[in-house]
Amino acid sequence: MPEPAEKTAQLIGMVNLADARLGAEVVHATDEFFAPKERLLNPDEPISRPDTFDGKGQWMDGWETRRRRREGHDFCIIKLARPGVIEQIDIDTRHFTGNFAPQCSIDATASGDPANAATKWTSILPVSRLRGDDHNFFSIESDVAWQNLRLNIFPDGGIARLRVYCDEEKEPARLDEAVLISGENDHHWSGIADEEIIDLFAKECGGQALECNDQHFGDIERLNGPGRGKNMGDGWETRRRREPGFDWVIVKLGHPGIIKEVEIDTAHFRGNSPAGVSLNAALVHQPAGGSLAASSLNWPELMPRQPVEPDTQNRFSVELLDIGTVTHVRVNLHPDGGLSRVRLRGTISRA
Repeated sequence: MPEPAEKTAQLIGMVNLADARLGAEVVHATDEFFAPKERLLNPDEPISRPDTFDGKGQWMDGWETRRRRREGHDFCIIKLARPGVIEQIDIDTRHFTGNFAPQCSIDATASGDPANAATKWTSILPVSRLRGDDHNFFSIESDVAWQNLRLNIFPDGGIARLRVYCDEEKEPARLDEAVLISGENDHHWSGIADEEIIDLFAKECGGQALECNDQHFGDIERLNGPGRGKNMGDGWETRRRREPGFDWVIVKLGHPGIIKEVEIDTAHFRGNSPAGVSLNAALVHQPAGGSLAASSLNWPELMPRQPVEPDTQNRFSVELLDIGTVTHVRVNLHPDGGLSRVRLRGTISRA
């Protein structure tokens, strides 16, 4: 099994269908005595609070059942954010040591009511051993777009997080069927009509934040999360720049398209938002020499430097230059600072 850091790097760009922010939910659990089932789908990393007790015992950041004193096993049922072909699953038991679930299996169904006893389930992960206080990665061999999962633990215990990864690039047809529309505060799925404006960078559309020069205070993968950031930690922030130049991040659209509106959301960034933002973009078939950072130095300008306001959804449209279809965008912060979200709205180029 790959080392956790190595495996996590391989998953960059994949969509976690078990993310509560995207609409995934735990609809049933046989037991949640020590820790509630909803924490399984928390997008944040699990944390530890030693010597912190509630009315049930030691506080644990995950789902934990009581010690089972009868036959059988515990399980929970998860409705994924949407149907998807699952490639990887991470059963994360971090901070669960003497109380983790020693074994698990996963069943799935593509349709039907998961609470109905007549619903047909298919095993996609046989009974497998788990390590405590660690990531447990499993590859899933199936080409079915599953909607619901049943996570079985044997016989009882705790799990911190469940991550269910889907590779959007291997499901290009889905982009022609449905895509996420990103508004100010809502997200919903809609069929795509020609010239319909969508958020081409939305995580659910397959958009990816690829690389940046600095992410000292916040991770670039949050830039295309759904909704607005919940606090200053839910965004990308660079350290204070003390030398000439500017900070930058390179992102990939979920589908080639023509960008017609840009939203730079600085929610919660008040004393540390950038003074200005500019954009470069290009139609990239393959990174030249494997280095996007180097090739981006020659990308056309999509938007000259524009001032941005703190804690504001800064929108730009007439400021954008007509450079045609693009696949990658470099967002430049002048000189540094933090962003909550980036929305790159436009039309899909179908040719």
